[in-house]
Amino acid sequence: MSFKKFDKFIDFILLTLAIAPIVFIIILQVLTKPESTGITVEGARIYFTIPMPIQPLPITEAQVNSLAVLITIFSLCLYLTRNMSVKKPTKRQHLAEWIVEKCDGLVKNNMDPYFKNFGPFIASILGLSAFSSLLSLFGLFPPTSDINIVGGWAILVFILITYYKFKCGPIHYAKSFCDPPLLTPLNIISEIATPISMAFRHYGNILSGSVISVLLATGLAGLSNLLLGWLPGFLGDFPFLRIGIPAVLSIYFDVFSGALQAFIFAMLTMMYVSGGFPAEDFVARRSRLSKANKK
Repeated sequence: MSFKKFDKFIDFILLTLAIAPIVFIIILQVLTKPESTGITVEGARIYFTIPMPIQPLPITEAQVNSLAVLITIFSLCLYLTRNMSVKKPTKRQHLAEWIVEKCDGLVKNNMDPYFKNFGPFIASILGLSAFSSLLSLFGLFPPTSDINIVGGWAILVFILITYYKFKCGPIHYAKSFCDPPLLTPLNIISEIATPISMAFRHYGNILSGSVISVLLATGLAGLSNLLLGWLPGFLGDFPFLRIGIPAVLSIYFDVFSGALQAFIFAMLTMMYVSGGFPAEDFVARRSRLSKANKK
């Protein structure tokens, strides 16, 4: 096998690995989803449960779909970054460079210069959130509709916020709640509410879009039967009003809203992490420690 053929074979394998997880969860849903009639708004289904010492660990539809999205994104990253060249850049290299430039630009415009290398993390948040929400286009359960998934992301961001707030030491971190002293209880509540608000904002917007889409589709089917039910034969039962209209609405609820919520979650992450970092105090503290070490 020549080098070019082998190179194309690797590209084919990577693209297959990017598509296969989505195909797998579609087949899994078709084989395991129970039949239902009417309007059904359900959470993530539990596939099986693993016995654990404290309590059983359920493996849910949201977890499986999240893993599929992770594998897809990872495979796409490998595909886009293969055979990168300075002299002869390919179209996929241009696409990869564009993604990197945009994410680095977001970080540069919204975070302190200390976080100049934060681009990959923000790109991960954008990709994982957007791809997870877009699963609804295939009739799959979007992981962003599960508060456990989005809550895990929010907890991770909260850990990062606290980590960077501790850069000037625990005493400085404790003092930040007492500015001003009268608002100390509210500052503590605000700190605790940060991951909760991030999780519920993202989860609520995606879930509400899914619910509205189901209600509209069902309502249009009922309206079609009411207005056109007099037509003879199967024409009276065919939901004509559901042709096209739900697809247009899906552009907003599934595509635009999903991408928007991913962007908002990434922006909030940058704002909270950078805003909580005491940049001036950190520089002054590092300068004092440097002078003390020289002495």
